[in-house]
Amino acid sequence: QLQASGGGLVQSGGSLRLSCAASRLTFSSYVMGWFRRAPGKEREFVAAISRSGGSTYSADSVKGRFTISRDNAKNTVYLQMNSLNPEDTAVYYCATRERSWVTFLASGYDYWGQGTLVTVSS
Repeated sequence: QLQASGGGLVQSGGSLRLSCAASRLTFSSYVMGWFRRAPGKEREFVAAISRSGGSTYSADSVKGRFTISRDNAKNTVYLQMNSLNPEDTAVYYCATRERSWVTFLASGYDYWGQGTLVTVSS
């Protein structure tokens, strides 16, 4: 139901845009989130967006560099990542949440995409 794409190899300071396309669900009814898992680390919250897109939330580690957005007409959520650094290297996952309020906890999300790998070289 969730297909993430857009990952790849980028040099430090570069940019990438991740996309997550949803199918077989009423996309506008779901809060959407992005999480990541770096090698040897636990999964961590990156960003989330309300159902309408009117409210967005970002982790302190990415604030000012990453922007989450959504296009409900295209059933897609995006993560624009700028000023990437090697510490951003991770597998990035999109997730959906059926409840109306945003949470930063991974346990609060119901469906997960397969992940897309982002590698930032120094």
